[in-house]
Amino acid sequence: MTRHLLEVDDLTATELASVLDLAADEYPPHVMAGRGVALIFQKPSARTRNSSEVAVFQLGGHPVTIRADEVGIDTREPAEDVCMTLAQYHSVIGARVLDHAVLERMARVSPVPVVNLLSDRSHPLQAIADLLTLRSHWGGELAGRRLAWVGDGNNVARSLVLACAMTGVDVSIASPPGHGLDEVSLDAVVALGGSLSVASSPAEAVKGADAVCTDVWVSMGQESESAARTEAFRPYQVDAPLMALAAPGAVFLHCLPAHRGEEVAAEVIDGPASLVWAQAANRLRAVRGLLLWMFGPHQGRG
Repeated sequence: MTRHLLEVDDLTATELASVLDLAADEYPPHVMAGRGVALIFQKPSARTRNSSEVAVFQLGGHPVTIRADEVGIDTREPAEDVCMTLAQYHSVIGARVLDHAVLERMARVSPVPVVNLLSDRSHPLQAIADLLTLRSHWGGELAGRRLAWVGDGNNVARSLVLACAMTGVDVSIASPPGHGLDEVSLDAVVALGGSLSVASSPAEAVKGADAVCTDVWVSMGQESESAARTEAFRPYQVDAPLMALAAPGAVFLHCLPAHRGEEVAAEVIDGPASLVWAQAANRLRAVRGLLLWMFGPHQGRG
């Protein structure tokens, strides 16, 4: 049975732990030797493209990056046909897409693993990178910690809260009205046995938290909503007074790109609590760990 990764909870908690362990291997075996990996980008990328290409190279494989206009998903060819064509040459298809449903359609027909490099619904590799960052900073133990998410209940937030539920990290989240996590996501956290509380304010969410996370107020594709979103999110900036409410030694996370003076103050993202560059580095390790899990000696057995 072909295993895909469209969301982080496509893994079991045990499998996720294995991916995290494998990601820490700085001298991985060449499990991708002789294999191609197709990397489709409907949306532009800096961290995702570079981390994915280098990870495949470090595992001995050959990454092929493909622009949206080169395949024309659902314009030149249906997503299913694009996927089946690429599967004739590649052992994995990674895709950064506008619509999560495209990934689901590809996964239904693909004889090789389909990996979500980002969709409007989720960003599982970012969540894995975030767990790697926190685990390294906290000395390996995640369970029992508390993480606060401040801002948009978007694709990054959804994947992260699911990953936290799978690793025993409690979550509190504060979002402007109408911009929180959807009920399906909240129910998924509960189904995984996670602890998630919806706070009435950023201060309530952050109080006593071991980690504070945020993301941009306006993502790609939301430019027409920029003025309204900026107004709604202004009280949700992560600044020094807000960070002061967190637990002693609390850290700050942001998946980048960041807009200093909007969702985060420069004094926070550029300050001693910030782990954003470790996060960026761990994007490489996240891809590497997943591919090691998929193609290593145990071949996805958790």
